[in-house]
Amino acid sequence: MIAWVGIGANLGDAQANVLDALARLARQGGSTLLHTSSLYRTAPIDSSGDDYINAVACIDTSLAPHDLLAALQAIEQAHGRERPYYNAPRTLDLDLLLYGDEVIASPTLTVPHPRMHERAFVLQPLLEIAPDIDIPGHGPARNFAALVAGQTIAKLA
Repeated sequence: MIAWVGIGANLGDAQANVLDALARLARQGGSTLLHTSSLYRTAPIDSSGDDYINAVACIDTSLAPHDLLAALQAIEQAHGRERPYYNAPRTLDLDLLLYGDEVIASPTLTVPHPRMHERAFVLQPLLEIAPDIDIPGHGPARNFAALVAGQTIAKLA
């Protein structure tokens, strides 16, 4: 199954944490890393703290959605991820954005990610590597780019 993962960090060496997460995704059992976006710097949304470093990765995985979520959370934990409050700054955040064209609504997992079409830090890196991708239940991701154009985001060299 093709899955898309959003990656972000704004504590510690955020860029190194995002790059390490990409390396860990490349080594994840049952998965193959297919594509990675550039890194982007973004201002926090509904949060505080330093700017975030963000990226999106595309993987081909044999893991079931909840097993993939557990693997992503294990990568977060390896970076000391804490969740003291909603939208707290973080050493590493991995979100399962899309899992094929599936729509999943469980107590622990919602796919597509519920706010992905409202966030430049997801859409811009996603569209960089998949310009024609659709968000199940929403349509082409590119249709939302103009709606997030006012959000601060800068591609890193």
